[in-house]
Amino acid sequence: MTQFNWLHWALLSALFAGLTAVLAKAGVKGIDSNLAMAIRTVVILVFAWSIAIYHGFDTLNKATARTWFFLFLSGLATGASWLCYFRALQLGEASRVAPVDKLSVVVAMVLATLFLGEHLTWRHWLGAGLIVSGTVVIAKI
Repeated sequence: MTQFNWLHWALLSALFAGLTAVLAKAGVKGIDSNLAMAIRTVVILVFAWSIAIYHGFDTLNKATARTWFFLFLSGLATGASWLCYFRALQLGEASRVAPVDKLSVVVAMVLATLFLGEHLTWRHWLGAGLIVSGTVVIAKI
């Protein structure tokens, strides 16, 4: 696993995100979408803390107030995203909901440019355009 670079981890993330959509769609059937999201959150909480405890807390003392602030905001954004995602899955087909959700890639690119100062090349913008186009075609917006 130490041989993995960013691309390996990103591809695994895409695999698990795809599994998430299908498994969540199957799991949200018959129950309130907010309850389904809450159940999933407990599982994630146990999973994440298990990994954190296993790897130790060596860098916890390096967390600044800024770190805590942005991680807190990120957590709120994640929760809001999950609430919306589970409701969308409950109401729509996973094969249409997941591509629309992936517009987050384009949103992240734009926000990274505006707020993090990241420089995007024409390839980034072409890819973003293709993502948007593909989403429109798949979701029939």
